[in-house]
Amino acid sequence: MCGIVGAVANRNVVATLIEGLSRLEYRGYDSAGVAVLSGGAIERVRAVGRVANMTDKAEAANLSGQVGIGHTRWATHGGVTESNAHPHVSKNEVAVVHNGIIENHDEQRTRLKALGYDFTSQTDTEVIAHLIHFYHQQAPLLEATKKAVTELTGAFAISVISTKEPEHMVTARLGCPLLVGLGAGENFIASDVSAVLSVTRNVIYLEDGDVADIRRDGVTIFGKDGAEVKRKVHQSDVSLASLELGPYAHFMQKEIHEQPRALTDTIEALIDDNCFSPALFGDDKGEVLKQVDSILILAAGTSYYAALTAKYWLESIAKLPTNVEIASEYRYRESVPNPQQLIVTISQSGETLDTMEALKHAKSLGQNLTLAICNVQESAIPRASKLVFYTRAGAEIGVASTKAFTTQLVALFTLAATIAKLKGIISVENEQAYLAALRQLAGSVQHALNLEPQIREWAKRFADKEHALFLGRGIHYPIALEGALKLKEISYIHAEAYPAGELKHGPLALVDSNMPVVVIAPNDALLEKVKSNMQEVNARGGELFVFADADSHFTESAGVHVIRTPRHVGVLSPILHTIPVQMLAYHAALLKGTDVDKPRNLAKSVTVE
Repeated sequence: MCGIVGAVANRNVVATLIEGLSRLEYRGYDSAGVAVLSGGAIERVRAVGRVANMTDKAEAANLSGQVGIGHTRWATHGGVTESNAHPHVSKNEVAVVHNGIIENHDEQRTRLKALGYDFTSQTDTEVIAHLIHFYHQQAPLLEATKKAVTELTGAFAISVISTKEPEHMVTARLGCPLLVGLGAGENFIASDVSAVLSVTRNVIYLEDGDVADIRRDGVTIFGKDGAEVKRKVHQSDVSLASLELGPYAHFMQKEIHEQPRALTDTIEALIDDNCFSPALFGDDKGEVLKQVDSILILAAGTSYYAALTAKYWLESIAKLPTNVEIASEYRYRESVPNPQQLIVTISQSGETLDTMEALKHAKSLGQNLTLAICNVQESAIPRASKLVFYTRAGAEIGVASTKAFTTQLVALFTLAATIAKLKGIISVENEQAYLAALRQLAGSVQHALNLEPQIREWAKRFADKEHALFLGRGIHYPIALEGALKLKEISYIHAEAYPAGELKHGPLALVDSNMPVVVIAPNDALLEKVKSNMQEVNARGGELFVFADADSHFTESAGVHVIRTPRHVGVLSPILHTIPVQMLAYHAALLKGTDVDKPRNLAKSVTVE
């Protein structure tokens, strides 16, 4: 959950490193640091807080070097202090940056202390610097790094520089993302492509176990067996404009408003072909999907709520038994493997460690029918899966997911309809009706975005509250969960979600005039049940905030506030009702003055367990 950048060039690379760290700041922002090789020594600048704090110190120090590494930290081992910030240095000769967690760091720390190494931080990373230095006393940096990583347990992406070999850097990955950026007479490394877009679009995605030697005139990569390997060069289609705020105040606001375009881009192939085809998940994949007799979805965070929504679609449309599990829990329990079960993993980044490890566990049990739903081309989870559906949300910078979530829902709905078609469950008329609903979705979402002024007024009633309750029924219950997550992660208001029918089984005890209750109330078969649940709240003096459809029969009254979204959009209603809860969270956070894009204690890409 950190960002790494590095460069080897014939020019001063400090500005490039700092720009790259600024673009990676969403991955971690407790502290930042840069180290360069200069005049036969390691020059290092670190600072607690945002990259801007470190930038000021680097400018004051007139930092300069042609080989360097940089890092933004999200604290795991040790508090948020300058001594715990990366890069970490050993004996003033080796500097290391690291993303991930070293599980055997205590064992290595004890060993290295016995060898005479002093530790100045509480981090697990410092053992990497000392371990590489230990082997580097007798071996070149490349060989020292290769040897050291074989003795590390856990997940890592690292980059190393040495005063003894100032012409290059060495980098390695296992379980955490890392790429190489290829330039003309200069080369780079980074946690994701956004960090190097200003200098190159040509990138190589390193694979698990890879160790790479990065020099000005070329890159040499060694696979997990130690032999030299060739990796495919990709040309990134991510635009720098997509990484800029433009007219918006925050990336979250920008990404909320980008959803009509993101949804349109995601369903473009469907609309072009005018059908649900297994080719959407990869060439000649129809036979794979026909084998499926049940589905298990593995995900974390917001993606888990997308999976809970999909369960309703997959069982009602495709008639397939579907289970949903939190990825970090699944791999640590005994389960009953089924080779005919489709394992679906969902991850915005394609690098979420819990989800990646859950996928590996499922495959180790012989469950090889695998599908990844992901927003990042060629990331680790899609590469490890038999089938892939790439959402086309574009770069999502805000920590709180918005457009990634709604495009995941489109992907999951597409999966349900495609399997149903393959199994002969839906008619041609049903298929065309679903396609028509998808075509209209972006327009309906735009209408929902137009509700922002009303939602902004509602947010004023939330900003001074400490708790909130979200209610939904059926397929809209996961949307209530998502709404509660959004509110708590960016406004720090404690929020919980329940199926509305569960109120009387406990949560109703919490309801009073100080706890706003948000209700997702579309005009569907459960509407009358929801209205009854609302009466339970109203009778106890609770204040209700109801998101209803335009054709629902709700009237405002004392303690009951109603905002009507566009007319009911049928089976895709969960996607539409996501938009208002996103905007409510955003505007409540604005009024509370929290950091909307970078909420405390959180990071975007979760590459630690």
